[in-house]
Amino acid sequence: MLVRFRRPNGSLGWGFRSEKGIADLSLADPALPTSTRTLIEQWDTLGPDVLRLAQTTPASSEPLEILCPLDVPGKILCIGLNYRDHAIETNAPIPDEPIVFFKSSNTMIGPTDSIVVPPISNEVDFEAELVVVIGKQLKHASESQAALAIFGYTAGNDVSARDWQKGKPGKQWYLGKSFDTFAPIGPAIALRSEIANPSNLRIESRLNGVSMQNSTTAELIFQPAMLLSYLSQIITLEPGDVLFTGTPAGVGVARTPQVFLKPGDRIEVEIESIGTLSNPCI
Repeated sequence: MLVRFRRPNGSLGWGFRSEKGIADLSLADPALPTSTRTLIEQWDTLGPDVLRLAQTTPASSEPLEILCPLDVPGKILCIGLNYRDHAIETNAPIPDEPIVFFKSSNTMIGPTDSIVVPPISNEVDFEAELVVVIGKQLKHASESQAALAIFGYTAGNDVSARDWQKGKPGKQWYLGKSFDTFAPIGPAIALRSEIANPSNLRIESRLNGVSMQNSTTAELIFQPAMLLSYLSQIITLEPGDVLFTGTPAGVGVARTPQVFLKPGDRIEVEIESIGTLSNPCI
């Protein structure tokens, strides 16, 4: 799994995480790009050598601070109402086609960074999501082409100010989703080859240690390859773009009583075979 980190001396690097630890590949071969976004763009050329280097490079003995796996955010596309259990809890009909929205690039943060709860919102919600990282340009792609263009998967939290998303005139989805820090991702990008079945992964969110969402990606209505193919008919997708695929049941706005994030909280998102986000709220 691809991880990006800060070394104790303050320098940045990336490498691969395994059960043995983290191999610092950007240090092992200084000729490799320093940017993970560039690495993804050049993966067809660099990938085989990187994977061989990962097999021979020992785990770093330094304490490494794990950062957002993407150093340069691309487009952040998102799908709404894409879990059957979430549609049921909100009394919404199962959609016939994907519901699409965007988050702006200022939202993307790392797996331990702080989520800033804005003072102009009283309804900041959490949404655990499987996130697809795109590895190749896609335009007018078939589902089979889209499947092969997936670089990998990571965990994400589609933090949402519900009072802005739904309570403002015209329903300000973009603004409600795009406050600074509202898109934590990480802690790693699992390569497509490392996830045998992205449609059968446990996904959970925990608020201050209490399980809030506990489901599986088997509840997804539209699968990643279909979503990428659908989007590519309208938008050219590029390497390093990401797709938040939707959230399962258990979000705060659908609870009785409702539960929203506040300063001092800690919200975790864990996805099987990928890892855990653990973001404090300030």
